[in-house]
Amino acid sequence: MEKLVIGILAHVDAGKTTLSEGILYLTGKIRKLGRVDHKDAYLDTYNLERERGITIFSKQAEFELGNRGITLLDTPGHVDFSAEMERTLQVLDYAILVINGADGVQGHTMTLWRLLARYQIPTFLFINKMDQDGTDKEKLLAELKKRLSDNCVDFTWEKSALHSQFLEDVSVCDEELLEKYLETEKISTSDIQKVIKERKLFPCFFGSALKMTGVEEFLHGLEKYCETPTYPSEFGAKVFKIARDDQGNRLSYMKITGGTLKVKELLTDTEKADQIRIYSGAKFELAKEAPAGTICAVTGLSQTHPGQGFGIERESEMPVLEPVLNYRILLPEDCDVHQMLKKLKELEEEEPELHIVWNEQLGEIHAMLMGEVQIEILKHLIWERFHVAVEFGTGNIVYKETIAEPVEGVGHFEPLRHYAEVHLLLEPGEPGSGLQFFTACSEDVLDRNWQRLILTHLEEREHPGVLTGSPITDMQITLITGRAHLKHTEGGDFRQATYRAVRQGLKKAKSVLLEPYYEFRLEIPGDMIGRAMTDIQKMNGTFQQPEADEDDMMVLKGSAPVSMMRDYQTQVTSYTKGRGRLFCSLKGYAPCQNQDEIVEEIGYDSERDLDNPTGSVFCAHGAGFVVPWYEVEDYMHLEGVDESELSDTIPDSEESTAGNRNGRNQGDSGYCPPKNAGVGSYEDEEELKAIFERTFGPVNRYKEPQFKRTFSSKSDSGSYYRNSSSAKKKEKEYLLVDGYNIIYAWEDLKELADANLHAAQTKLMDILSNYQGFKKCTLILVFDAYKIEGHAEEVITYHNIHVVYTKEAETADQYIEKTVHKIGRENQITVATSDGLEQIIIMGQGAHRMSARGLRDEIKATENQIRQQWHEKRQSSKNYLIDNISDEMAQYMKEKRLGKQ
Repeated sequence: MEKLVIGILAHVDAGKTTLSEGILYLTGKIRKLGRVDHKDAYLDTYNLERERGITIFSKQAEFELGNRGITLLDTPGHVDFSAEMERTLQVLDYAILVINGADGVQGHTMTLWRLLARYQIPTFLFINKMDQDGTDKEKLLAELKKRLSDNCVDFTWEKSALHSQFLEDVSVCDEELLEKYLETEKISTSDIQKVIKERKLFPCFFGSALKMTGVEEFLHGLEKYCETPTYPSEFGAKVFKIARDDQGNRLSYMKITGGTLKVKELLTDTEKADQIRIYSGAKFELAKEAPAGTICAVTGLSQTHPGQGFGIERESEMPVLEPVLNYRILLPEDCDVHQMLKKLKELEEEEPELHIVWNEQLGEIHAMLMGEVQIEILKHLIWERFHVAVEFGTGNIVYKETIAEPVEGVGHFEPLRHYAEVHLLLEPGEPGSGLQFFTACSEDVLDRNWQRLILTHLEEREHPGVLTGSPITDMQITLITGRAHLKHTEGGDFRQATYRAVRQGLKKAKSVLLEPYYEFRLEIPGDMIGRAMTDIQKMNGTFQQPEADEDDMMVLKGSAPVSMMRDYQTQVTSYTKGRGRLFCSLKGYAPCQNQDEIVEEIGYDSERDLDNPTGSVFCAHGAGFVVPWYEVEDYMHLEGVDESELSDTIPDSEESTAGNRNGRNQGDSGYCPPKNAGVGSYEDEEELKAIFERTFGPVNRYKEPQFKRTFSSKSDSGSYYRNSSSAKKKEKEYLLVDGYNIIYAWEDLKELADANLHAAQTKLMDILSNYQGFKKCTLILVFDAYKIEGHAEEVITYHNIHVVYTKEAETADQYIEKTVHKIGRENQITVATSDGLEQIIIMGQGAHRMSARGLRDEIKATENQIRQQWHEKRQSSKNYLIDNISDEMAQYMKEKRLGKQ
């Protein structure tokens, strides 16, 4: 039998559960209609749901509709439990959005609509409670078109006298469909199925679920216009919920998205599916196998989490909806706080709205929640599950942090017999983008397995900011470079170096505190609009031009901080005497208006946060020592990236993919090869190390700091000066250029080299000759000849520069490294190359690195400077003959020169 998964969503009290009862009754699943107010609804299986009359947990029911097996997923409607609703969206084939005909489109309805668009779920609309006084079908349809989509079409016209009008409304939703209709005046069922599947058409049905009017027609529409998905033969499954049964067995709810899952089949290296349960309401049936399209609960898995993919399925993006309030959990005096923390973490697996945070410094457990209603439910759940009576303290806002400008963060971890160094580029991201991780590090510099490990450490936790200790967000973090040791590096070393690199970068950056904002819609009597606008301004909110509504009501739309609007609904009800209505939905995070005040109030000290150190650990004389964050760059072993070169390190969009947290795809596919790699770069780090050691002896990886950064004063902690008294004066200035590396890094030379390599070489030599004539340095251009059999080293003078062709079996890299080693300590040497591995060696010998792009920019700047000096010289030059004759004679000679006489 064909299978289809349909979810039902709504704003609270829209009649979602009542519609579910009607669907199950008409399809023969239940014999008697249950009611929420009678506390006997089929899908309200939890006692607290029946007592409160609200849906708290998503449930499923199985029934048949025509030749299809349908899984109906009922989701919570209250905004406090919206995270429970959101995690079911990732497994839906279609959605039913229920709207209260008496209230119209409400604030949470808009949130649901945006989520359906985000997850690209085809949607049917059922406008409920049309039997109530004051409901107007035409007005409601106009509101749906205005606030949701122009492509909301009334499907109750399908079999009425207005059938031709129905076809016209459907056809204008898609250009191809419109052309077909204009030619044939017909639209097939498959055509309508297609545009619904593509979210170009949203069928609307009207009725009353309580009185069972319009429900049968709605079911007919579902059966006729839903398209059964096709699934691949390879196995795939998506976990969307974790729960526990009455006996405490852990259940992993998942949808099979490909192939078939069989009992006792291994899903991980160590865990298998002990049981496959097909739930319908409170009961379940055991199955031997679950084909594609099935929603099932699997026992025997202890490490699964919502959003996890098996087989061909990938990890899901993090949910959009997240808690914005932070409450302290108050435990009884005789309760062991650590045991309780462990139990609450178990409950956190099942409740996506519940984020448990352990405050180590205060020894307190905090819970991040969606709202007040959730508190009562959680207190009941904790008592029922663990028999502990807890209370919740006063709620505080959940803040986040980001940065305003790019910065490089360095982390080094080198206690005895351990070694790792990581350089990260931290950049501000788009608002709402979460955290995105990239790598722009060459595999010649750091092996791919180490790069993957660093990305894993970036993704595996929430990184606290340095203003308030709140999680960071809306940032792009790029791995620039790093170093491992052949013998002493372990996986945990890179974890320490990565965490410290993030923290060190945050300490250097200009941090910005973010707070959550509500998007609101305020409906208020016209004579009170001035009061409402004044209130919003006092809240640091913004709003659009007020719009007139029916019945002398005005509509005010805008956004304001959650901290200011939390209790505003009560005020609106009070000063409008119950006539005003406020609808709020979480918009996202924006910069905090009173950052300094909040930071001072929270009182977070990043230097006292021992779990998140900002400094690094280095080693000298057989012992490790801690270096504070503001001195790390003077001790680090790898060269940092200049600000002018930051754009060189960022991977191009088509060359890399990224992962995101709070809206990101995880993975290790962010690697991209070095863009500027040219002839002469090494593929094997071991080969270069062996050659270098044969030539110069063992490599000393310890770098004794020659300079030390210190604060000039306590009050001027942002300004540094270098103590350079020990710096040795360099005798002569050299520039060594890796010829083929530069040619293949500059687009114009690369195109020329593809046609004629010799012409590209000559052009580069001419460019460098002009450059040397202005800079007056000793310029050595090196070309590889190591593959030419029997070739001896050749040095020629081209105008004012030296051109070296290396001997057989010697690359340009080797020649440059040998030269730097010989003269690097006594002279000022700069090496122009974008080869990542080469820079490691030359930096260790005291040379400076200039990237291919940096050299190009330097040459252009020099050319501009030459032109400017020539122009100034020409303007200031004197003609001594003209300057020493009379004015009359000067005028005569000028006219003669111009041919006037």
